[in-house]
Amino acid sequence: MADIQGSYDHLFVAVPTALAASLDRGDAGGSVAVFVDGEPVVDVWGGFADAERTVPWQRDTIVNVWSVTKTMTALCALLLADRGELDPAAPVARYWPEFAAAGKEGVLVSHLLAHTAGLPDWDGPVAELYDWPAATARLAAQTPRWEPGTAAGYHSLTQGFLVGEVVRRITGRSPGEFFAAEVAGPLGADFRMGLPAEHDHRVAATVPPPGRDGDHRASAPRWRCRSDRGHADPCP
Repeated sequence: MADIQGSYDHLFVAVPTALAASLDRGDAGGSVAVFVDGEPVVDVWGGFADAERTVPWQRDTIVNVWSVTKTMTALCALLLADRGELDPAAPVARYWPEFAAAGKEGVLVSHLLAHTAGLPDWDGPVAELYDWPAATARLAAQTPRWEPGTAAGYHSLTQGFLVGEVVRRITGRSPGEFFAAEVAGPLGADFRMGLPAEHDHRVAATVPPPGRDGDHRASAPRWRCRSDRGHADPCP
């Protein structure tokens, strides 16, 4: 069985056991922390932080959390709403005037938060995803794929830019700066949007899973219609 480091309450022994089993099945490394009523009951880790299995996973190893970043950006927006600085029912253009282009003057902040803005796809070059002004300018000029508010489609690559730019327009700070000062800092949370170079040594390298070659492009949902066969079929 894989060697698991850390500590845990005996009532939660299933957690380190499950982590060890995952590592035994071939996962490189990982960690788990569980809190109950604010008290830590599990804090365990094991395995390695690289595909070659040469760098042991440490207690402070950090990983890319992918779409959780969208959640944290949305949290920034909700914090502003709680302070009365952002109205979720207001048009996005109230805070980001350029966004009103291409028929988007009626798109609400709530549409951005709910993945119903009709802007799920990225039409620009990949390099622009590393250029905040270019990415947000492209999205501001883009025409919605469907009438905003009428359907939901996961805005996998775009929601962080859309909500984040609203946060930036209100606060004058990037989402990462605002999150660090107003959320992670006060909580002492080891979570960052944009990682300073001095933390690079703590990062577990991404190991792509095998057999994931499918096309996962974002799109509007396909409405389903009721047929006379008594089950839901895709609409024409």
